[in-house]
Amino acid sequence: MRRSGLVTHARELGAHDHVCWRYDDRADFLDRAREFLADGLARGHRIGYVGTGEPAALVEDLRGIEGIDEALRSGAAGVASLDATYRVGAVVEPAAQVRTYAEATEAALAAGFTGLRVAADCTALVRTPEQLAAFARYEHLVDHYMTGHPFSAMCAYAAAEVDDRAFAQIACMHPSSNDGTAGFRLHAAGGRVAAALGGEVDLFNGDLFAVALERAGLRPDGGRLVLEAGDLAFLDHRALLRLADHAAGLGACLVLRTPWPGVDTLVDMLGITGVRVERTA
Repeated sequence: MRRSGLVTHARELGAHDHVCWRYDDRADFLDRAREFLADGLARGHRIGYVGTGEPAALVEDLRGIEGIDEALRSGAAGVASLDATYRVGAVVEPAAQVRTYAEATEAALAAGFTGLRVAADCTALVRTPEQLAAFARYEHLVDHYMTGHPFSAMCAYAAAEVDDRAFAQIACMHPSSNDGTAGFRLHAAGGRVAAALGGEVDLFNGDLFAVALERAGLRPDGGRLVLEAGDLAFLDHRALLRLADHAAGLGACLVLRTPWPGVDTLVDMLGITGVRVERTA
């Protein structure tokens, strides 16, 4: 099972978990990153820490993790500086970024580790609108990879540099976050399910939902666009129509799996065709 919803700490997250972490205090973020990575070491994962600055300074950020010196010597732990990988203002190529982590995960497994776990301060990669759009797309793509492979990640963003609107665009692509600004979550679910949808989609975040839906690029399977919506608390008629139109544009039937009874009511009231509601417990 993957963690979904709001989280208050980074302990006991599983091999497929993906958490978006917003921080005001960098020292607090480092505490959370260390607990996340220490838990990964205890699970037999190879761990990595990514941020800006010199590699030696990044290593110092890991002090306090039990056994970190030996882990660094043996290759069980490593650091990477964004300064050495990307020029200022660089826009990531989403699919290529996913391949990079897929290869790193496979290398960790081949070396005898049980998986790969990475804590990354991604603030420097979302400072421009172009960077933000590409990175939000990447977050959704890599989340799909995580559902089927032992790769887990904490993606951190500094509140002083990433405002509410920008952060919401990133956070909504994660299954879990320590900040509920986005209001909803559109993330991977694995298997033949196009995505999972949780939280609330309403008038206030409808535009954000439209952007997230476009960036996610959901695709049908066997003529069905299936959304696992077990954690859905509310969906307004605009969002439902948007989903139905998206599915219809792909020549598919929209299938919503949810215990929330409001969906049935909306479908009946609006007379929407091409939508099937599968009620779950």
